[in-house]
Amino acid sequence: MSVSIVFLTFFAMLGMLLLGLPIAVTMALVGMVGGGIVFGWPFLESTGSVIWSVHNENILTAIPLFVLLGELMLRSGIADRMYVAMAAWLGRLPGGLIHTNIGCCALFAATSGSSVATAATIGTVALPTLGDRKYSMKQALGSLAAGGTLGILIPPSVNMLIYGSLTNNSIGKLFMAGLLPGILLSLLFMGYIAVTNWGPEGKREETVSLKDKLRLSVNLIPPAVIFGIVMGSIYLGIATATESAALGVMAALFFGWRSGRLNLEFFKNCFVQTARITGMILLIITAAFILNLTISLTGVVDDLTAWVTSFGLSTTGLLLVLILFYLCLGMFMDVLSMQVVTIPITYPIMMAMGVDPIWFGVFIVLMCELGMITPPVGMNLFVVQSVRKDGGNIQEVMWGVLPYMLMMLAFTLALMIFPQIALWLPNLML
Repeated sequence: MSVSIVFLTFFAMLGMLLLGLPIAVTMALVGMVGGGIVFGWPFLESTGSVIWSVHNENILTAIPLFVLLGELMLRSGIADRMYVAMAAWLGRLPGGLIHTNIGCCALFAATSGSSVATAATIGTVALPTLGDRKYSMKQALGSLAAGGTLGILIPPSVNMLIYGSLTNNSIGKLFMAGLLPGILLSLLFMGYIAVTNWGPEGKREETVSLKDKLRLSVNLIPPAVIFGIVMGSIYLGIATATESAALGVMAALFFGWRSGRLNLEFFKNCFVQTARITGMILLIITAAFILNLTISLTGVVDDLTAWVTSFGLSTTGLLLVLILFYLCLGMFMDVLSMQVVTIPITYPIMMAMGVDPIWFGVFIVLMCELGMITPPVGMNLFVVQSVRKDGGNIQEVMWGVLPYMLMMLAFTLALMIFPQIALWLPNLML
């Protein structure tokens, strides 16, 4: 198949997305029309078995469980109490509560697995306090939007699950690969905040006694325990990703019971929202597999691989091209759309270039993180803007997030130079 037809099809898909067609409809339509033109009716008949096999994948059971885990954490009030505890420990650093935004986003990300949920939850808790204490809204909004992106890097991550299911890679190794980069990126953000707020003009909170810090630290136990159960069981080889998600849900239910919030309305809200999000994700994954079937049967990947390698680019050169590609794509598409549209094409090409599949998973997720805060339509920009109550302009969010975009690009380059940042922990797994 001609490479020009591949690009024409890709831009047709982008056009349909910009017109407002759902991503699942777009991919399924392109996959079925393309397969029908090339192979006729037998291809359309075969899609039924593809859909059945997709939904029989055990690993996909982890998606609703991790989504439910995030909902339980969100609605049981853990995030509110966690913010107060983190503020007691981090408030004296140069930048004050801006550090707390990053710390809480990292900790909440380690249990929710969702960037949007992380940004919305911590933003709702933090912004009223930040406004009352006269913090720079540009700094506050930028830190919340960027901190929210940690939700799809620090495990457990729904986007890592999707990458693993699309490429048939170990979910446990992908989770472990995202842990150290997520921690280092959080520390990089906090280092920037400290440097830019150094001096007498920088914001700091009042000193909290050690006794009060220890008393408030009790509120950090639930997320820490849940994270330890989920990641510890995977790292030690005790449980699969799906089983660890179930263990995490049980722990979250216990802490929800301890908070006294378990009632019929609580469960209804958690289950309904989980069903909505899971239904959307699984519909998109199903459409992606239909498109993948067309791609694999028509030999598109072989043609593209041969075309790309004909340019003589090194692996580093190709990765730099992909960074530019995802930066442009992030201006118009959401994370899930970027993943399911591009992974079937980019993954085989990068494997042919000898790139480690686990490392590439971290790279893809980092690029998707960047897309979450790339103007004009980065999802986290609108999420943070929607939870603020002062009626300010979204340009404050966009300017506030710019330094974090540059830091994420620099971190991606560091990851290319030192791949063991992502591969060290997976190589130690039992």
